[in-house]
Amino acid sequence: LENSESYLQKNNKIKFKIACKKQNINKKELINFIDSWSKTKLLVIGDSILDQYAGCEALGMSAEAPVLVVRELQKKDFIGGASIVASHIKSLGAECEFLSVIGRDAEGQIIKKELSDKGILCEFIEDDSRPTTFKKRYIVENQKLFRVSRLNDHFLNKTIEEKFIEKLEKLAPNVNGIVVSDFVYGVITPKIIMKVVELSNKYNFKIFADTQCSSQIGLITKFKNFTLLCPNEKEARIALQDKESGLESLSKNLISETGSEMLIMKLGAQGFVAFDPNFEGISSQSFPALSSNPVDVSGAGDSLLAIMATALSTDRKFMTAAALGCCMSAIAVENMGNKPIYASQLKEFIADLF
Repeated sequence: LENSESYLQKNNKIKFKIACKKQNINKKELINFIDSWSKTKLLVIGDSILDQYAGCEALGMSAEAPVLVVRELQKKDFIGGASIVASHIKSLGAECEFLSVIGRDAEGQIIKKELSDKGILCEFIEDDSRPTTFKKRYIVENQKLFRVSRLNDHFLNKTIEEKFIEKLEKLAPNVNGIVVSDFVYGVITPKIIMKVVELSNKYNFKIFADTQCSSQIGLITKFKNFTLLCPNEKEARIALQDKESGLESLSKNLISETGSEMLIMKLGAQGFVAFDPNFEGISSQSFPALSSNPVDVSGAGDSLLAIMATALSTDRKFMTAAALGCCMSAIAVENMGNKPIYASQLKEFIADLF
């Protein structure tokens, strides 16, 4: 309300550079880190979602009822959920495999083709009892009006769950990490979470998780002993039933409750805070949101999870990974709809930033 967009943009860039200076991070280190990911291989598991954006023209108010009338002009499909996380990882230069459950429908086939065309090895289990989750957003002049979702969010039945775990056990020995992208639509069951932790201990790889609870009910605390969790502040407060504690105390309590090694606490327009209790230097660092006027914030968390998992599976440079995550999120919110972000885009953004 008080400052121009250009002022906010400039101020956030200054804050980012100050954060990097505190952590002894420079442009060359960020670029070199990106180039080191080619030998990293990750497995992404979670809910497959197809997002459709319908661009509309506003015609006015209906004479029959107090509702807005729009005319649909065009529409475009984007892969979402865990599938866009896998797409980001591949585009950043790492190898990626994807395991999910879809319905026996056209939406599931669109996701399958999109990921296969990118060179991602996909293992899909078709479930006749649920459709592929489909979300349609109606937009007028870059403003979202409302969303219609077609989904079934019951847990996997025993047969499908056993098939999922069987494929998980087959893929796990050959990866550097597993990424759990949980949108709370029933794919990530308690038994699957237990199996992920078991396989991590067995094969000594890192595990990462995020849960999306904007219109669903989920708890980030169900992920115990993971390498990294990426909740937003609201999700953390709901999970811990804590609306009073400061951010530092809240984050420490969540780490203590879950046994997570590291934590990213997302703060929406304020950016995020990275916590690493085992780091020898400054163990918590705030990173600003580098985009002061985002076009579409729906994919910011997916991009952040993807790059943090890719970076930390390669090397334990947590604060350097967080700085890259800050840049990645800024690129993601400048696009309408979820689009994979390439390593070349990230390098170009960093070059401009410094």
